[in-house]
Amino acid sequence: MYVVTLLTAPSRPDLDPALVESLRNAWGGGDAQWLSPDEAAEFPLAERPANRWQVWEDVQRLGVDLVVQPAAGRRKAMLLADMDSTMIQQECIDELAEVAGVGAHVRHITARAMNGELDFEGALRERVCLLKGLDAGVIDRVLAERITLMPGGRELISTMRAHGGYAALVSGGFTAFTQAVAKKLGFDENRANTLLIEDGRLTGKVAEPILGRQAKVDALADISERLGLAEAEVMAVGDGANDLGMLHRAGSGVALHAKPSVAAECDIRINFGDLTALLYLQGYARDEFASG
Repeated sequence: MYVVTLLTAPSRPDLDPALVESLRNAWGGGDAQWLSPDEAAEFPLAERPANRWQVWEDVQRLGVDLVVQPAAGRRKAMLLADMDSTMIQQECIDELAEVAGVGAHVRHITARAMNGELDFEGALRERVCLLKGLDAGVIDRVLAERITLMPGGRELISTMRAHGGYAALVSGGFTAFTQAVAKKLGFDENRANTLLIEDGRLTGKVAEPILGRQAKVDALADISERLGLAEAEVMAVGDGANDLGMLHRAGSGVALHAKPSVAAECDIRINFGDLTALLYLQGYARDEFASG
């Protein structure tokens, strides 16, 4: 059995009941259940439709996300999340670079690295080098003034944890940011790279080894084994090329507002919903969300 989920942006909930019923009838699905009025609905299905990607393209034009996934085991026991452009709306290194006066150059490198055009580790070293001499106090200023949380993050983590779930933040960014973001959102643990600082200024180097694509896969394996969970019980979410390893390996890998080359490799793509979409995918209704 499969479950079909349709959802829209919570900021503009306009999921048409006629669209849900039309698709349900076309695919021979069971009764539709509304998880949130005008925002998210689902229905069961006996087989995965052969034309699902064509239908996905059609409903994307209407601002609707469509996911078809196996019904069994879709509610997960662990969340493994990327940070930059996933749990927060920015790329931290780009914000530091903006303050340092090299914003445009660093943003260009970041975009190419996240799209898989550059080696992640090499691109990170190159960008960090451009921050050499920056006052370390800028980190706190950037956190306070330039970093905003992705909508739905608190509800996602609070709801999963309220149902016995575990949440880990694993980032190719920096511990100075992951520690603050993890605390705000209620993550159980966080892993990231460490910016090296001497005499109150960034040295332009990052501690080795760099936490990149493989390190995220290793984190998935390490944490799930430590908790006694199967990797199938993990939901991973990210947006960049360095997230693909964990997205492919987790039981559910969600490409959230991802780079096109990344989304193309994932079965679960959320382009309009926020982080609460990950709860709808697990079958939670909005009135079951924990507030955080």
